[in-house]
Amino acid sequence: METTPQNDSETVTATPTKKVLFVVTSHDQLGDTREKTGFWIEEFVAPYYELTDQGVLITIASPKGGQPPIDPRSSDPSNATDDTKRFDKDIALQEKLAHTIPLAEVNQSDYDAVFYPGGHGPLWDLAVSETSQNLIVSFYNNNKPIAFVCHAPAVLKEVIINGEHLVKGKKLTGFTNTEEEAVGLTKVVPFLLEDALQANGAQFSKGENWAPYAVEDGLLITGQNPASSKLVAQKLLHQLN
Repeated sequence: METTPQNDSETVTATPTKKVLFVVTSHDQLGDTREKTGFWIEEFVAPYYELTDQGVLITIASPKGGQPPIDPRSSDPSNATDDTKRFDKDIALQEKLAHTIPLAEVNQSDYDAVFYPGGHGPLWDLAVSETSQNLIVSFYNNNKPIAFVCHAPAVLKEVIINGEHLVKGKKLTGFTNTEEEAVGLTKVVPFLLEDALQANGAQFSKGENWAPYAVEDGLLITGQNPASSKLVAQKLLHQLN
């Protein structure tokens, strides 16, 4: 049986692999409490697996590079999820996480989107990082999605575009005042995320405490709490596709 050669015009071009930058905190001190903090592991691994299982390539960066601090409370067995249990056995990802690249070495043009996991750490370093602020502006101005979950929307606090706060008039969410009160850290954090974003003109909305809730406003995707991590990743994946 003869086969007909395929014309060049019929050649199927593979869809380019999407690349997403994850930015995690390097800060490990919970204010003046002498307790440790960092990023919340579920907020990192749930989106990581949601995206990589669909073929997305992920690079991890942090302000200082190297091993970023994982909030010890998020690694407690009482907070375990299927994704955190998968991470506990994932030696390759653990090794990758131990060697994050310094944020200053990141180039926006190498990625299709950026995602920031939360945890309390970002309130102290990424929220005031000019490197982070400039990176977010660069992604946004190049029509690329910017996604955040839980405390991570705090890094938008000082992001300015065209002389105005990026969040002004934007619909978004994040870790709420009532959730912060519930964990007993209202007096410990440098600022309350909900109040700070509203003060800068954001249209802040929220669901029930600890329930999945995410908001999408153009390129901006935000999730309220750890339970919202996978929902944010799904919205990000939809935009990438």
